[in-house]
Amino acid sequence: MRRTERLFQIIQILRRKNGPVRGHELAEELETSLRTIYRDMAELIAQRVPIRGEAGTGYVLDAGYDLPPLMLTTDELEAAVLGARWVAARGDAQLARGAEDLIAKLSAAVPAELQPVILDSGLMPVSFRRRSEDSFDVSLVREAIRTQKKLSISYEDEGGQATERIVWPFQIAYADDIRMMCAWCELREDFRHFRTDRVRAIAMLDKRFPERVARLRKRWQDKRECERQAGKG
Repeated sequence: MRRTERLFQIIQILRRKNGPVRGHELAEELETSLRTIYRDMAELIAQRVPIRGEAGTGYVLDAGYDLPPLMLTTDELEAAVLGARWVAARGDAQLARGAEDLIAKLSAAVPAELQPVILDSGLMPVSFRRRSEDSFDVSLVREAIRTQKKLSISYEDEGGQATERIVWPFQIAYADDIRMMCAWCELREDFRHFRTDRVRAIAMLDKRFPERVARLRKRWQDKRECERQAGKG
């Protein structure tokens, strides 16, 4: 690992920790010597990175500090490119275009020595399953989640029976072969999952649903956890 990358990584480690990080912890994670870590910490402090602490007691990064944009390591860039390529292949049309634009912007913005990481990346997502085609533009659901708007849908179950529902969407789950809209269903008065290839009609309503998206998602997660625990019993 180059020293510049190591300095950035030290800052990232300090950012994700809640308390002081000792030098030997940094040395172990970065696979380098304790002596090198002490030199790196002295260099960061000399560059006015707001780090408090010293050898033996641990180091803390002051809250609110952030790195300049696009100061990314090779691993971070490869992760971003791989993720964007997966979205480009599996996302709805607008999301796919957004992923392609992201890769282009990264290519133009990173330093010249890091551009081959993007342009010549050997990482490519693959799938051996045929993806079901959406029956509508899924970007409408993403907009409904952002604006907390109710959706009116006509949904066809596995047996071909259609029902009319008002739902409160809070999440879209992306799998290799299908996409699922997770929502609170007013008809069932419970959480339900709707495959996007089985929605026969959809419209966004002017009405906002009363519960915050984050709260809905938390209740959904809690219910799933309870169901998992019950299944183990």
